[in-house]
Amino acid sequence: MVEGSCREDLGVQIRPMTEADYEKVYELWMTIRGFGIRSIDDSAEGVGRFIRRNPTTSMVALDGEKVIGAILCGHDGRRGCFYHVCVREDYRKHGIGKRMAVACMRALQEEQINKVSLIAFKSNEVGNRFWRSVGWTFREDLNYYDFTLNDANITKFNE
Repeated sequence: MVEGSCREDLGVQIRPMTEADYEKVYELWMTIRGFGIRSIDDSAEGVGRFIRRNPTTSMVALDGEKVIGAILCGHDGRRGCFYHVCVREDYRKHGIGKRMAVACMRALQEEQINKVSLIAFKSNEVGNRFWRSVGWTFREDLNYYDFTLNDANITKFNE
């Protein structure tokens, strides 16, 4: 990417993610510092299952054939959720993350979903700053709970 290029110069395409995108999306995930990859959920099989269940709501950002951003997005019929939102570091601050998020939200609205949420690690300063800057509400009135159903689904964090 050319340093200092403006948003209009980028020519980045946003489109729904397909199972065929998995290898390039996984390569992107591996470049994101602090990113947590689950051994089962984030495998080709796990992501494929997610995309088949949510065929129109996850998005990728492409510069030519190169995947430079991705959002896994799905819903349960009531509320949408974003997972693994990321943009390659050298493409950040050009509106790509916001464009992907808007595309996901429009896809959710087409499926009559009226609310979307996401989880960001407290240590993810870049992500938390981004979500607040584009109008998302930080909830202080909720506690988030997890219960592991499969101990083999181990999370490994990128360094």
